[in-house]
Amino acid sequence: MGAQGKLVLILRRLSQAVPALIGIIIVTFLLTHALPGDPAAYFAGPAATPDTIAEIRHNLGLDRSLPVQFMVYVENLARGDFGQSISTGQSVGHELVTRLPASLELTLLALFISTAIAVPLGILAATRPDSWIDHLCRFIVTAGVSLPTFFTGLALVYVFYYLLGWAPAPLGRLDVFFIPPPQITGFYLIDSLLAGDLETFWASLKQLILPALTLAIFSLAPIARMTRASMLAVLSSDFVRTARASGLSAYTVIITYAFRNAMLPVITTLGMVFSFLLGANVLVEKVFAWPGIGSYAVEALLASDFAPVQSFVLTMAVMYVALNLLIDVLYGVVDPRVRLDA
Repeated sequence: MGAQGKLVLILRRLSQAVPALIGIIIVTFLLTHALPGDPAAYFAGPAATPDTIAEIRHNLGLDRSLPVQFMVYVENLARGDFGQSISTGQSVGHELVTRLPASLELTLLALFISTAIAVPLGILAATRPDSWIDHLCRFIVTAGVSLPTFFTGLALVYVFYYLLGWAPAPLGRLDVFFIPPPQITGFYLIDSLLAGDLETFWASLKQLILPALTLAIFSLAPIARMTRASMLAVLSSDFVRTARASGLSAYTVIITYAFRNAMLPVITTLGMVFSFLLGANVLVEKVFAWPGIGSYAVEALLASDFAPVQSFVLTMAVMYVALNLLIDVLYGVVDPRVRLDA
């Protein structure tokens, strides 16, 4: 497929995502306004009079009808204005830009760890069915989906911080004795390396290890299961038997032929796991006091703060669309037949 064909494919995917994004904006707006609680009363405080609450509600525009509020919300979105948080007093856009790199850094490291373990484990389990490594893979898959993330996080903190003293205190992205590196990408690991500050790099990496392991243990299961199932299906196909009969080495047959043809379902699973982890790691962020967008959205939800919740859901939807587009491009890289079919 040429450059023009790729551009047409991308534009087609984006056009298909527009109705979904519009629906998400409408549903999110309606659901957040249907939540119990009054943001004006929360903002005014427990000692506020009804007149004070009514004045704050008027200043926030909450006394208008829902259609009018929705039109104002859409107009603000068109200008790139996500509103202001009544619980923090800060711009929601600024909060998202500040907190999103923290969640992305945690999620990407967790996905890297789980992929580095689950993919080889799934391949070995598929090539050695009913062996001890196959049973180990099944055990890990079962344990990974059975243990809640908050329990795994608390257990890791108890063992590696409280008992052994190997890990730092679970108090955010960086120890109190260090200052954040100059913000370039928002990723402390990358920014500290770009600044040549190895001490800050190791300090931020130590803070990342336990929460990343917590998410990695949870995400091991679907990746290992899909890798094993895809490899089993491909290994039983005719072209693999032909490759083996031709005298090719086991490594060439398994990696070059079998695994490449089994990668498409694995890539789909990786995309789904990444999007799920990014939006559902709020419990891990709470356990480790991680200043990500998940904990920010939950705190806003408890305070009936509409703007951060709406912006969080919209950000997740846009990232999910972008991730699906990236997966479509990776399909064409892994398997040229996908490019032809598209």
